[in-house]
Formats: sequence, C-alpha cells, structure tokens
Amino acid sequence: MDLKYRDAEPTDEERSAVDELLGPPASGWEGADRTTTGTDLRWARGGSAARERRDLLLPALHAVNDRVGWLSEGALDYICRRLTVPPAEAYGVATFYAMFSVKPRPAKVLHVCTDLACATRGAAALCANLEERLGAAGTAAGGTVWQPSPCLGLCERGPAALLLQAGVEPGAGAEPGAGAEPGAGAEPRAGAGCAPGPGASPDLGLGSGTGAGADPRPGLEVRGGGAALAGAAAEAEAFPHPAPSRNRGQAPGPSEGESGTGRGPRRGSGSSAPTGSAATPATAPRPRAAAVIAPASPHAVDLATRAPETAPPEPPAATAVPQFGDPGLVLLRRIGSVDPYSLDSYRAEGGYAALRRAFALGPAGVVREVLDAGLVGRGGAAFPTGRKWDATSRRPDHPHYLVCNADESEPGTFKDRVLMEGDPYALVEAMTIAGYATGAHHGYLYLRGEYPRAYERLSHAIAQARLRGFLGSDVLGHGYAFDIEIRRGAGAYICGEETAIFNSIEGQRGEPRSKPPFPVEKGLFGKPTAVNNVETLVNVLPILTEGAAAYARTGTESSTGTKLFCVSGQVDRPGIYELPFGATLRELLELAGPPTVLRAILLGGAAGGFVRPDELDIPLTFEGTRAAGATLGSGVVLVLDDTVELPAILLRIAEFFRDESCGQCVPCRVGTVRQEEALHRIKDRTGAAAAGDIALLREVGGAMRDASICGLGQTAWNAVESAIDRLGAFE
Repeated sequence: MDLKYRDAEPTDEERSAVDELLGPPASGWEGADRTTTGTDLRWARGGSAARERRDLLLPALHAVNDRVGWLSEGALDYICRRLTVPPAEAYGVATFYAMFSVKPRPAKVLHVCTDLACATRGAAALCANLEERLGAAGTAAGGTVWQPSPCLGLCERGPAALLLQAGVEPGAGAEPGAGAEPGAGAEPRAGAGCAPGPGASPDLGLGSGTGAGADPRPGLEVRGGGAALAGAAAEAEAFPHPAPSRNRGQAPGPSEGESGTGRGPRRGSGSSAPTGSAATPATAPRPRAAAVIAPASPHAVDLATRAPETAPPEPPAATAVPQFGDPGLVLLRRIGSVDPYSLDSYRAEGGYAALRRAFALGPAGVVREVLDAGLVGRGGAAFPTGRKWDATSRRPDHPHYLVCNADESEPGTFKDRVLMEGDPYALVEAMTIAGYATGAHHGYLYLRGEYPRAYERLSHAIAQARLRGFLGSDVLGHGYAFDIEIRRGAGAYICGEETAIFNSIEGQRGEPRSKPPFPVEKGLFGKPTAVNNVETLVNVLPILTEGAAAYARTGTESSTGTKLFCVSGQVDRPGIYELPFGATLRELLELAGPPTVLRAILLGGAAGGFVRPDELDIPLTFEGTRAAGATLGSGVVLVLDDTVELPAILLRIAEFFRDESCGQCVPCRVGTVRQEEALHRIKDRTGAAAAGDIALLREVGGAMRDASICGLGQTAWNAVESAIDRLGAFE
C-alpha cells in the first residue's frame, strides 16, 4: 500500500472537524503535532487496525465539508493520516460524490432540481433567474454558488431547491439526555416557554417536566454546522420544538461514524453487540445548515441565499399526503396525527406493539409471518422479503448486518422521505424487528444527503429510542442487543444499488459489486447482510400487529398489502397516495386530479417506462404492470400533459443516466454517453431523418441491458425505448 502524504496541512477548522469525529490523534503517525512533548514516533497503526477504520472515511469527508464547505488538499491528507488510507484512494472517494468539492467554493451552495417533475413545474425559468442574478451555474457570487441538481425528492412541491451552508458550530448547551433518570421510561416534555400551538400533540402525562432530563430535541435554528432546517422553528405542524441543547460536537443519536466509543462492530471483530448507550451519545459531525425551498420561487430563493434562516418554513410532512384523514390508510395513517419528535406520541398511536409481538414470536416466527404475508420488496426488484431474511438468519458466519436503503434517488420518488419525516419512530421500530429476525445486532441506515429534515428527525428518534430502552444492549429487557447508525450519502444515485451501499459505507467508491455472491451470503464487511428499503420495512409493522393472514387479504395473490405511489407532474393534487395493490392507474389518476389533455404517464421513474392515455386500466400490481409491458418500479407516477415536449424529457433522462453512471463497466459508461448523443441529434427530427439514430439507440440500449453490471445500465434505455415503441416518439 503506497502511502505518500504531501506537505499540505489542514487548517485548525478542518483538523477540529475531523478530531471531533475520530477523537484526538494518538501519535505523530496519525497526524498529531510531532513537536509536542510525548509524541510517540516509534510505532504506527497498520494491518487490521487500519482496515477497521476505513469505513469512517465518508463520515470524515462529511465532517470537513459540513464545517468548511469543501475538501482541501490539507484536509484530505489529514484524514488519510488519521485513517491510514492511501491519498489516491481518498481522493477517488471524495470526487465520486456530487455533494463534495475538492476545489474552493463559497460556504453556501444552492442545489436547484432540474429533473423530470420540477422540469414540468418551472425549473427552467428558475434557473434562468438565477443565471441572471448570480451568474452561470458553478460561478461564485455574493458568497453563494448555485448548481443544477438531479431530483431532490421534493417532487410534490416543485420546482425545488436545497441550500446548504457550511460554518461554525452552534453554541454549547446541555448534553443530550443529561440528567435523565435511568429507567424512568418516560420521555420528558418540551421545555418551558415552548407551548404547543393549535393541533399540537396532547400531553400524555408521561413526562417529567422541564429542566434536568427534559427532552433534548435537536436544534432547529439555522446556524453553521448545525443539524438544522431553515425555518423549521416556525413549522406548521405546531408541535413543541425546544431550543437547541447540546455540547460542541455532540449529536443527539448514533449518527455518522461513532457510536459510543466511536465505532460500531467491525468486520472480524467477533463482536455483534452495539457499543452505544443512552449514557454515551455519539460524537459525530452534524449536517450543514440547510434550507429546503419548495416550491422555489425566485423571491424565496433570493431570501434563502441571503440568509438561510429567512427562507420560508418547510410545510409539515402531512401536506404531502392528500389522503390525510382517510381511515383506510395503513402505512401513512400516523403522518400528520403523530408528533414526529415524541416517542410517547408514537406509542399512543400503537407504536412498538409490533416489536413486542416480534419478541413473543421469536426470530423464526417473525420470518414465518413475513413469508406468509407475501411481502415483497418495494424498491422495484420485488424480491420476497421473508426469503431474504430467512437466508440471512441461517448463515453461520457472524456478525450479521442490517442495512436500510434510504438513499431514495430515483427521479420522481419521495415516499420514503415522507415516511421518515412524518413517522420516524416507525422506521426505527421496523429496523429493530428486521435485525431481530435476521440475527443482526447492528443496523446501518444509509440516508440521502439531500434529506436534512429526515436526518434530524431520525437522529432524534434513534437517540430517544436508545434513551428509553428501545435500542441498546438489552432491548425492552428481552436480552436482544441492537443499535442503529445513520450514514449520510453525498449525492450519488448509484448508491441506491444494494452492493454500492456496502462499498460506500466501507469507505470505498460507491460502485456496485458483481453478484454472486449475494448480500445474504457476503454483504457489508463481507458478512451476511439483509438490505431493505424504507417502505418495505415499514410494511412489517402491520404484518405483525394484524397478522399475516389479515395483511394478505389486502391486494392480490401475488402483490399483497398496500403500495405507496409518488404522484407528481401535471396533476391537481400531487403527493403520496396509498392504495391496495390491484387498484388501476385510472383510479389513482382520478384521486390526484388529471390534466385536461393527458399526453403520457411515466411509471417507475427514469428507470421505468411510459404508458399511453388508453392504458389507464392497467392494474397497479407487480404482475399486472409486467403483463402490460411496463414496470411498477418504486411507485413513481409522473403525469405529463400535451404541453410537455417529449424529446426534452427523454434527453433529460439520458443526461441523468450519463451523469450518474459510476463508470465502472464499459457498457454503461460508454452506452449512456452514446444514448445522450443520439437523442441530442434527433431532438428536432422525425421519420426517416431519425431512423439511423433510433437504430443506434436500440443497439446501444440492448448492449447496456445485457452487459451492464448493475441495474443502472440495465434500465438506462427503458424509458427511451418505451417512448419510441409506445408513444411513437420521433415518428
């Protein structure tokens, strides 16, 4: 291993950011000041110790990026010394992710979505306004740089923008959970002076008042480096949100990198018990101050770029659920009625009943219930969840791992964001059940870097669950140890692929692995791993509370339960809809309010395909869409009217796949470029003038589908092919 460090030195801020995550360096070999008395230069960390620290590379990059706004040569060198990572490899990882920069840039970075849903809602006009006011994309002006972005997962209120601001940490405060009475089993109420507004959750009488032990909900004010959301203090959900209260460098839960002592169980450690506890909150970097601007009018964006705290507040998560209040809702039923910050509110709405039943059934019993319920993955592959859990649990090599894939990056998809923001404890409970069933004692929640509110709420939920005994070394007194660690992504669509997540968590470039071996055999850190997405996991709760038979009665024989659909584009009521499998596309469209003249519907996102207006009676099931030559995918339903220029939509899809290809395999790396080039050439041509390039598109698309390593290349041609064959594009 060639370790050649350069002479560049980190700034004090960069060094501080890394040391807050990793702890102070133990020797000069790790970056300590070699002139300091007592520095030991006679030994170096290496071998297995070095390998076990590699997975902290991505959190370390986040730590510096959050604090400073970019990754300097000195910062990268310091991270390499601390983790014993070759500089070339660290540079390769840093440049893999779109949210990092290795060149100087302002502290404020504005990401403007230009993807499919936002393109139908005025993203082009917003970008033109920014270009006039701030200059071309990538140009620093007035302390801000803006850049076009792929889908931000805010499709129901596009056009959308996300402002991230690096800076200094918030002021010191009380340690999260300080003074909480051990074993009290009650979540303290909001602090004094934070009276709930109309619609606030009722006081259940389970708290202990203010002062020592008061519920230390994460800070909501926008300050540099804080795990904050601009304007969230004025959030319309009207739940009480106390002021920030945490020490410098301390996050409210087992966030990135460190859990208790700094690391969860690593490969080959022989330990599978979680190391974190309520008494030892994680030392971890906090995301940068963030302002979510959606819908992003020029005025709102101008306010945010001048001062993030003046940005309009984000609406409550329930505004993304047009069916709010419908008694038939299952997965969405708590969103809008439960306080996302209150564990007691969650329990009052039936929370943790499923976990208690899981303990009564035992691991094998839980797997049997999930198998009998017929639950299949909701991310698009539709693999039976029970079979995956059963295969993982039976593997003799330990430890086992659980990974929640919350890197929801398919354009047009935002269902997981709504679940995480509106009902975060449900995901924590579901992950605990999944870990119990698969024999895992450590779970990783891989979360999109573009979801600051979800990060803040999940961090708080995990911290409260640990504090109250729902996570930790003895969950609910049943002798089962389980903990959850959040890992933030950094803007890479490919990391939604299950093996790319493993590489990302392990500190490598987020490139997919060849299969076999499959994750249940050799996954994260080379150990058996179950990977499920957010919607799949949350489905486990009604299976256990209602029973497998009752769950399976909803839907069809091959597609049981309900499904979440992300409806966006040119409809009257965009948002997340929950329908039983078997409902038709027409029924869904009528709920959302169709356009006067329907041009087409894109099912499954950029990796999906188009359907015509005369195909609205397609049943929304995995088998029904398959029979119709379409795909359900992750549940994206993008509605287009007759004002949309279809060639422009196809070109944007091609640009997306070109940008997001990891470049590892030739068919995808070259094919996505050739696909975009051909679509550029025929954008304004039809008939015989386009015939040659259409033939080329078919040839390139077939090669990508047959020979690419992962689903990105295999599906990159789907939407273009369906537009040509089903919609008659370029005829």
